[in-house]
Amino acid sequence: MCIGLFAAFAIAAYKPDTYFDWALENGVVAFGFFPLMYFLYRRFVFSDLSYLLMFLFLCFHEFGAHYKYSDVPLGEWLKPILHTARNDFDRLAHFSFGLMFAYPMREIAMRLLKVKGAWLYYLPVECTLGLSAIYEMLEAFMASILTPQRGEEFVGMQGDMWDSQEDMFTAGLGSVVAVLIIAAVVKARAGKKEIAEYATASK
Repeated sequence: MCIGLFAAFAIAAYKPDTYFDWALENGVVAFGFFPLMYFLYRRFVFSDLSYLLMFLFLCFHEFGAHYKYSDVPLGEWLKPILHTARNDFDRLAHFSFGLMFAYPMREIAMRLLKVKGAWLYYLPVECTLGLSAIYEMLEAFMASILTPQRGEEFVGMQGDMWDSQEDMFTAGLGSVVAVLIIAAVVKARAGKKEIAEYATASK
């Protein structure tokens, strides 16, 4: 997965729409996420599923960073389907963040923080919203020090004054979908375990 991610990073860096926007989009990944994962690896090892989900999201992110989120071809193709005038690829990216990072967040809560019960389903949603808010504030800070045109391009508002709130909402929605899926899987496994224990006891 590390090799695959490096390949995705290299491909995204090859002739992007603009190197400036590509570098800005990858600032958090290169200087925040990668060092954090390296620091945590010897202290907390995620499951293979968590690493796979994070890998898939980062590949998705690199795809968006290469084209500049507001100009991604997939978003253009989706316009007639979603009946929207804006390129909504950024919404898909925020939704994917919530969807794919909820499980790793739950894993941290369960294994590191020893959280139990309903909190295992609440905290991933809360953390997703909190991290989304931090990211939106970082975007706003960068936009404030760039030229107005560069700032709006980086933020990807596309004329939507509620862009930040809607990005956070879609990320939160993704995390809600993820925890509902996790809850269904956990319930199904518990049911199978009960059936197996009953069958063993009957013998």
